[in-house]
Amino acid sequence: MKLSAGLLLYRVTRDRSVQDQAVQDQAVQDQVQVLLVHMGGPFWARKDEHAWSIPKGEFEPGEDPAAVAVREFTEELGSAPPDGATIELGSARQSGKTVTVFARAGDFDAGRAVSNTFSLEWPPRSGRFQDFPEVDRAEWFDLPTAASKLVKGQVVFLARLVERVPLT
Repeated sequence: MKLSAGLLLYRVTRDRSVQDQAVQDQAVQDQVQVLLVHMGGPFWARKDEHAWSIPKGEFEPGEDPAAVAVREFTEELGSAPPDGATIELGSARQSGKTVTVFARAGDFDAGRAVSNTFSLEWPPRSGRFQDFPEVDRAEWFDLPTAASKLVKGQVVFLARLVERVPLT
């Protein structure tokens, strides 16, 4: 079984113009934003719905998953994540691997993301190899939008984020 770890960066924007606390509480989910990456390469190029991921990568048994999550964030986005407390969101099965995700509050300029690359025979069976970015862009999304963008196996981490992190 392959192992993978990722870091879900989140931020909370607040509408200070709303005075009614009940209305503010109702709107919190729309005001939480998460940073997702669009998977690179020709397979994902024209896909958007369920074609985004939490920045993550594989690791070997014995490695610290939290350290791997930070390493993979840095590789896929070209900069280290902001410092801060890290909260484990647990693990889930996705495409034959176990993915462990951590969350951290912070801000990051998605427009400056620069990914590492991978080599792939393209077109298939052509004998030619091309380099592609591991992720081709990063963006902030509110939780309802993120749920439609994330690959289905990672959507569970959004609910866990709401359950485990004080968002108000």
